[in-house]
Amino acid sequence: MTYGKTREAVERLTTEQFRVTQENGTERPFTGEYDEHFEPGIYVDIVSGEPLFSSAAKYNSGCGWPAFTKPIVTDNVAELRDDSHGMTRIEVRSSHGDSHLGHVFPDGPAESGGLRYCINSASLRFVPKQDMEAQGYGSYLDQVEG
Repeated sequence: MTYGKTREAVERLTTEQFRVTQENGTERPFTGEYDEHFEPGIYVDIVSGEPLFSSAAKYNSGCGWPAFTKPIVTDNVAELRDDSHGMTRIEVRSSHGDSHLGHVFPDGPAESGGLRYCINSASLRFVPKQDMEAQGYGSYLDQVEG
């Protein structure tokens, strides 16, 4: 499958999805639809469809945004230095869609590598496990629990 940003995909975004993914925005904590979502499946870039995170790597960090311990495909997640807002952080972007996803922090569960990918729900589309094969994500089924 080929992933990339298209004008049509960007035009389908809601105002909030556009602000987050295209203008490097951040949704308010505890407001995103996937913060408390723990159904088996994968999370893909809302713009490009590239696989980003598995529900098996999702956990409740209490930070107010969906949190993951690792990407489903490392090459689909770019990590860039972010010096905005008077601090230094590591921004997370989708590699093919160039969508702003959130940030990664070194305060995740130690037993899972110690990282916390703090991701905006507005940058994600969830694909339930039972729909993964039909939507072209069958090769990732082994990375989803249940």
